[in-house]
Amino acid sequence: MRVVLTGGAGFIGSHLCERLLAEGAEVVCVDNLLTGNAGNLAHLTGPRLEFRRHDITTPIEVSGPVDYVLHFASAASPGDYLTHPIQTLKAGALGTWVTLGLARAKGARFLLASTSEVYGDPQISPQPEAYWGHVNPVGPRGCYDEAKRFAEAMTMAYHRHHGVNTGIVRIFNTYGPRMRPDDGRVIPTFLLQAIRGEPLTVHGTGMQTRSFCYIDDLVEGLVRLLRSDLHDPVNLGNPEEVRVLELAHHVLELTRSRSPFAYTPLPQDDPTRRCPDITRARTHLGWDPRVALRDGLTRTLDWLAARVGGGRA
Repeated sequence: MRVVLTGGAGFIGSHLCERLLAEGAEVVCVDNLLTGNAGNLAHLTGPRLEFRRHDITTPIEVSGPVDYVLHFASAASPGDYLTHPIQTLKAGALGTWVTLGLARAKGARFLLASTSEVYGDPQISPQPEAYWGHVNPVGPRGCYDEAKRFAEAMTMAYHRHHGVNTGIVRIFNTYGPRMRPDDGRVIPTFLLQAIRGEPLTVHGTGMQTRSFCYIDDLVEGLVRLLRSDLHDPVNLGNPEEVRVLELAHHVLELTRSRSPFAYTPLPQDDPTRRCPDITRARTHLGWDPRVALRDGLTRTLDWLAARVGGGRA
């Protein structure tokens, strides 16, 4: 099995790279390191891993056979895509076009990493794949939401028009080791603030919900989807809906921190609810997340604390 994986030095990409290598695959890992970190791959050495520093919005040549092309290259946290809106749009548009072209040329199965953000601020919950979403295309988050929606449309066009074997995964909130502590997402932010005894930053009232899937569970779902013959989008995420304020209390309990809460205005177009309907994944992939939130938070805290100091009291 030979795989081309874009965004392979990122949080999710590096875990997926690790899993594929463990299963005996050869992996061509492509990343421009805009938000990825080569250190995420430092423990993965050997002749079956080839790393290329390359911007996938420009063409790439890969010699020899390729069985799978996985396009995971994109800024993913709000802080990153708001800082790099043009690069985010190009990764979703040009990057998807380039990688679909590679998959077509190689006769490879293509897997697009899409996102729950295609649902925007949803008007129904949980969100099934058939829901078309409620997205503000000209708002600040539009650079990410619309990049992924376009990428999905491009992927389905290549499947229908060129017969490319494609799959689409809509990834919901995922967490675990190798998240950047400063990437702005809620779990590393809360954990880092609690470790340092700083106030936990709660946007709005904290009553908005998210669904948190541990990275190992997500990777298992990704591998199953990659090996399936599904072409329509598939939600992968934890269907347990958690309020942000509830998460904050979990973090304080876990870290035994006395940090207070610091309430700030809710960012524009920030989703008030986020919860996947995973019926399709359960039915066709036999997939369900298994790692409980407390267990996943403990593993993430231990990893983070080892790098920044502190941890559980």
